[in-house]
Amino acid sequence: MNRTLDLSLTALAPAIWGSTYIVTTELLPEGYPLTVAALRALPAGVLLLVLVRHLPPLNWIGKLLILGALNFTLFWAALFVAAYHLPGGVAATLGAVQPLIVLLLAHRVLGTELSPLALGAALSGIAGVALLILGPDAQLDTLGVLAALGGAASMAAGVVLTRKWQPPVPPLTFTAWQLTAGGLLLVPLALVFEPAFPMPDAGATAGLVWLGLIGAALTYYLWFRGIARFGPEAITGLGFLSPLAAVMLGWLVLGQGLSLWQSLGALIVLASVWAGNLAGKGAGRAKSAVARGKPA
Repeated sequence: MNRTLDLSLTALAPAIWGSTYIVTTELLPEGYPLTVAALRALPAGVLLLVLVRHLPPLNWIGKLLILGALNFTLFWAALFVAAYHLPGGVAATLGAVQPLIVLLLAHRVLGTELSPLALGAALSGIAGVALLILGPDAQLDTLGVLAALGGAASMAAGVVLTRKWQPPVPPLTFTAWQLTAGGLLLVPLALVFEPAFPMPDAGATAGLVWLGLIGAALTYYLWFRGIARFGPEAITGLGFLSPLAAVMLGWLVLGQGLSLWQSLGALIVLASVWAGNLAGKGAGRAKSAVARGKPA
């Protein structure tokens, strides 16, 4: 499978994640962020465990709990809190700092190069995303903003550690382990801090199925597969597609306004994704050259 197709499959993950905000606010009952996150992660993780039929070794439990907490427990709890307190586009766009955090953490933890093109793509992506929130419905809430930023930092750390702690198993198995760990951590938090979840109606059931099977099991398999193949620094710019998808869905489905500035922001985001891809391709060639003992 060539690089373009692999990256396209990886890009599906953040594009689909952009639908989380509209699904949460339009289909799910308000006020159950931890419960919704648990119902998204644990069933998907258990289903994948049944499919792969491979339990993690005991010496991996600690690492999996950390990864599950960063990639799912903390990140999803923060994401749903942000979704309940902010318009979809705003909640998604605040996560635009994540690619920059990933680049800095990957340089620190993995020793990857901080190329000017990659940093420029990350910074321009933040600028593009900032323009996306300048629509008439953009409203800020302190708790929502803190939750969105905290979630971005949590997942950035999880992405880098997912690469650092890559086990010798297929990406689908690693996804099953992390989803299950994250879901198990979310269950007691939901039971302690939230009331009993109401019986879901047809809309809520459809929303939970979408978030679990498509927005979790499928997308995180594609995302972790991309991390394993290209490294976090090469794919992190694809995360800009999530806020772009959220804003476009708000425009197409909810009839939210899309101004000229937001359209410009969308173009900048796409250009940033393209530039990030070029930076990742250059880093990949440099690694290959080093591996062959040749100058990069």
